[in-house]
Amino acid sequence: MEREGGKPVAVVAVVTEPRFTQRYREYLEKQKLLDRQHRVEKMPDGTVALPVLGETLPEQHLQELRTRVAPGSTCVLSQLRDPRPSKAAQGCAPARRLCLEMSRWVEGRGVTWSAELEADLPRSWQRHGDLLLLNEDCFQNKQWKNLEPELWETVALALGVQRLAKRGRVFPNGTRTPAVTLLHGDHGWVEHVDNGIRYKFDVTQCMFSFGNITEKLRVASLPCAGEVLVDLYAGIGYFTLPFLVHAGAAFVHACEWNPQAVVALRNNLEMNGVADRCQIHVGDNRKLKLSNIADRVNLGLIPSSEEGWPIACQLLRRDTGGILHIHQNVESFPGKNLQPPGSSKMEKEHWPYPQKIITNEWENGPTRDFRSKLLSRATKLEWQRWAASAETRIAILLQQVHGKPWKTQILHIQPVKSYAPHVDHIVLDLECRPCPIVG
Repeated sequence: MEREGGKPVAVVAVVTEPRFTQRYREYLEKQKLLDRQHRVEKMPDGTVALPVLGETLPEQHLQELRTRVAPGSTCVLSQLRDPRPSKAAQGCAPARRLCLEMSRWVEGRGVTWSAELEADLPRSWQRHGDLLLLNEDCFQNKQWKNLEPELWETVALALGVQRLAKRGRVFPNGTRTPAVTLLHGDHGWVEHVDNGIRYKFDVTQCMFSFGNITEKLRVASLPCAGEVLVDLYAGIGYFTLPFLVHAGAAFVHACEWNPQAVVALRNNLEMNGVADRCQIHVGDNRKLKLSNIADRVNLGLIPSSEEGWPIACQLLRRDTGGILHIHQNVESFPGKNLQPPGSSKMEKEHWPYPQKIITNEWENGPTRDFRSKLLSRATKLEWQRWAASAETRIAILLQQVHGKPWKTQILHIQPVKSYAPHVDHIVLDLECRPCPIVG
């Protein structure tokens, strides 16, 4: 059955007199030939058309209708050029609608519909405008392969999109390139608008997380007027753009080493009118030739941004310090203990001096009682423990990088989303200030 514009061009129907309609319906339902997606329609000449599955109806069924089901009835095949969806189809959830459409389409091609095929259909997906991104765990049955490429056009039309893609696991290549295959359509470029900010990117080359919207909104509300900020893992501009467009940052240095993300980032900066306040640094941020410039550093990499901590400390202004926004996936398995501060390999490598580490000790300011109250606002003990450990380790790095003691303070622990069962994506806001020189 040919289709265009997302609507059926024609649906095959059996036409008979009104008095035989119920007998025809019962037979077609029993034979699993009745198309429930479209309405039974009355024709201009007074006859009734019952839509059927497939591109035709075998002669054996027509003969059965004429001779045994309703002897003497008019029984001819026709096509409904502008079929109307049935009430059931109109109120059907997308996943159910896909199942009904696929079962009809598959059987019309001589393949027996089965529970295995139905279980292999997707139940959820990501929608990017007119492109639908399927999860990796669907359409894995070998029978689907024989139905390509028409299969993907049928799925796209059933779900009301023009393009279709399927994702796999993220490639472990450092750039977090998504393993996405374009199944139907000629390109993977899509556009999203979040909080008035336009993001355009290629889903086959760059990642986009809907779950980060709460953090993007929070970033947009931070008081960054007049500040210089470094975004160490800029991607397509997930956080760079909110810092520039809404938070009022004076200038952002955006670091990114995925060439495809850099292309999207440049385009997004131009689209949102902030390209003049951002410099893109392409390549490994650990080799960044910048220091002593940042009022804030954003470390938006998961599962851990730890490799960026030394350069983040290097980037903070030596005279006033600044704030680090540190992203991390934290496990919260019952009974699992985190390493206590001071026991990690990183601390031993980067702390050659026996000086005192100053964490959360502000002159005439917050005390450790306040610290306890502050941390108690976090809903999980594991978050608190990780934040306290990270604070100590950052203080060590600041001492090493700048050659003098710094004081640190946990300002906020923000949950972003559940990354996996017992794994939470959180952000630690850590204030870092150089200690005043005494004498």
